[in-house]
Amino acid sequence: MAIKLSEQAGTRNETRHLGVALLLIATAQLMIVLDATVVNVALPHIQAALGFSGSGLEWVINAYALTLGGLLLLGGRAGDLLGRRRMFIAGLLLFSAASLAGGLATSPAWLLAARAAQGAGGAVVAPTALALIATTFPEGPSRNRAMGVYAAMSGVGGAVGLIAGGLLVSYASWRWVLFVNVPIGIAVALAAPAVLPRTARRPGRLDLPGAITGTAGVAAFVYGLSNAATGQDGTSHWADPAVLAALAAGVVLLAAFAVIEARSRHALLPPRLLRDRDRLGANLIMLGTGTSLFGIFFFVTLFAQDVWGYSALRTGMSFLPLTVALLVASVAAGSLVSRVGVRPLLLAGAAASAGGMYWLSRVTEHATYAAGLLGPGLVIGAGLGLLFVPLPLVALTRVPEADAGVAASLLNVGRQVGGAIGLAVLGTVAWTVVADNARAGAATRAGQPGQPGATVSANTAQAAYRHALAAGFDRAFLVAAAISLLMVVVAITMVRVRRSD
Repeated sequence: MAIKLSEQAGTRNETRHLGVALLLIATAQLMIVLDATVVNVALPHIQAALGFSGSGLEWVINAYALTLGGLLLLGGRAGDLLGRRRMFIAGLLLFSAASLAGGLATSPAWLLAARAAQGAGGAVVAPTALALIATTFPEGPSRNRAMGVYAAMSGVGGAVGLIAGGLLVSYASWRWVLFVNVPIGIAVALAAPAVLPRTARRPGRLDLPGAITGTAGVAAFVYGLSNAATGQDGTSHWADPAVLAALAAGVVLLAAFAVIEARSRHALLPPRLLRDRDRLGANLIMLGTGTSLFGIFFFVTLFAQDVWGYSALRTGMSFLPLTVALLVASVAAGSLVSRVGVRPLLLAGAAASAGGMYWLSRVTEHATYAAGLLGPGLVIGAGLGLLFVPLPLVALTRVPEADAGVAASLLNVGRQVGGAIGLAVLGTVAWTVVADNARAGAATRAGQPGQPGATVSANTAQAAYRHALAAGFDRAFLVAAAISLLMVVVAITMVRVRRSD
């Protein structure tokens, strides 16, 4: 009896230990994803406080996204070679220090440097967090449930960022959208040695030529795409020399990276990881998922504020139903994946995302929140929640323990690049349609007999512009629905894994 009681106590302690480990990993992941959007609603306050120009303000977002996307592969491989727990803690401390520095910023250059350092810290934390799940939790239901929680944090982080940003800006200061990371990051870093397993250093060298070309290639590609989209004035930037140079440099550098990796004995991204059909399919689906996620956060935020006149806080709160649906679907998927396998969840999630995006493309400037955004948001949230759980499982299936970090970083790169591609393509579609509708509306008004007064004319022009915005955003959502349908095709034709365990 004493032995049995001792075994039961050991089981309870192990379960508690895994629960705390998951809490730390999930908190870190939420913090990294959240910071991509938490500053969005604070941008006007940041501009007023630090004197940013209109074009410079977008770099508060891009500086973080660029270093995060560009350094992910390097961060994942560093974790594989130097120890994942060690790099997880180092990344958290860098992220926390950069957040403190950003909150104290007194000039645009200071804040942009801090945001870039935040991205560098996040590029280490994100892949090591996912790899730590694969090495900490045993295969089967335990790992599936952990992946469900991780997926929920990855999915809801953007929406939580908008809500948290609105609350902090409204009731504290824009600086607190950065300060809030400091105590959380330090607490997770201090607790990590007690609950996360130590992974030893591995023999091998960091592939410096691959690191330089891969990091620079992804960064140049993300930069080019982030700046390529047609602007709100309808002006296309695809022919801008700086955009073309960045995209060309990205293609050349990534081609050089591929050649280097094929020949290197210590490859940053071993080619064998991409020869697996299931893993390649999962990463392609993540590209489409990044498009859907970044697209809905960006364009729904603009729609709510510019078309319906919502405040920043109300805009953030409008994402709450989507966030809840994503959380519930992620947790449910973590339990279902052991019973039904990953393929049905991928198909259901991609189909739901496509259906929700199509439904969202029917919203108009005259719709109410309940009739226009609530239903589509619930469907899209559920679809994304079903996708976020099986994708990491497929991406890490049959991966040697030594390559878990780089496999995890590859999935995160897919999400970042997918988001950049998505915003560039959807932005071009949206603003082109907006500009065309605005010109058509102006021509129609010019051809009408005299207006009854200046106020009526101004109101008419404003209503026409809101209609043009709604038409442009609707077209972007329709393109996002088509991309989600491509995800269904990829899941059918490429993914053959039926059970996660």
